[in-house]
Amino acid sequence: MKHTLRQLEVFVAIARLENVSRAAEALSLSQSAASTALAELERQFDCKLFDRMGKVLKLNELGRSLLPMAAALLDRAAEIESILQGKSAFGLLKVGATLTIGNYLAALFIGSFMRQHKDCQVQLHVQNTNSVMHQVAQYDLDIGLIEGDCHHPELEVEPWIEDELTVFCTPQHPLAQKKNATLHDLLQENWILREDGSGTRETFDHALRHHHTQLNVRLVLEHTEAIKRAVESGLGLGCISRLALKDDIARGNLVAIETPELDLKRQFMFVWHKKKYQTTAVREFLNHCRSLTHNVQRSDEINIPYIP
Repeated sequence: MKHTLRQLEVFVAIARLENVSRAAEALSLSQSAASTALAELERQFDCKLFDRMGKVLKLNELGRSLLPMAAALLDRAAEIESILQGKSAFGLLKVGATLTIGNYLAALFIGSFMRQHKDCQVQLHVQNTNSVMHQVAQYDLDIGLIEGDCHHPELEVEPWIEDELTVFCTPQHPLAQKKNATLHDLLQENWILREDGSGTRETFDHALRHHHTQLNVRLVLEHTEAIKRAVESGLGLGCISRLALKDDIARGNLVAIETPELDLKRQFMFVWHKKKYQTTAVREFLNHCRSLTHNVQRSDEINIPYIP
């Protein structure tokens, strides 16, 4: 074959980062070595893989066709290398998780998975839903665990477990004494909410889509723990996953408010790229997550056993 794995590695890195210098840095190469590898690949096959706009390189149609095959070949080559070195075929697994899943579930799932597969290395990237989906689509992550809707044409989506958002307040708040809060009650209050682009905010906005302009959003925060502390400080009501509130409600620090007029249910989901090769690690991690939750109806019921 005329091409080498190094040439394909450089091509994939440039495709992901859209810049030769950043790709070279990611691969621990000099910029000239990365440029030469790409130029040689294009010269050997008399083709162009990128449209060049200054220092930014955008994949052209041929490059977009090649990217999933090149990424899959590199993943398979890494598995082969691990086996030849006497290791398992698991290698490195790159997982993306949205904030609720990442902060309250992912580390536990990954920990039990790694105790079963001691040779596997895992990187966990915790970001909001839009960021995780983008990185999975760009081949930067092997799999995403998300909590918002996904309509990306290049991503495969598998529903996982149900989750439910909960409106909450301090024990001293007047609504804490009521059995249910009406929509009228909720529209009179100040709110502390997640940022746009998060699955939590998407679900909340959809539930109140007909009354969005009437909401008084006092504060927008990117982390659920910060929202809980702001609500504890008396700044208003919050709305996050019941999973994230379970311990606080049990301790009496916060109070869940029943909102029968709002549909705050959603799904946690797995996402992966339709064209990306699924390594042994990806397949086994998916199976591991499924097996740990096969009897679970809702996220706050999850009980992950310790695996010695």
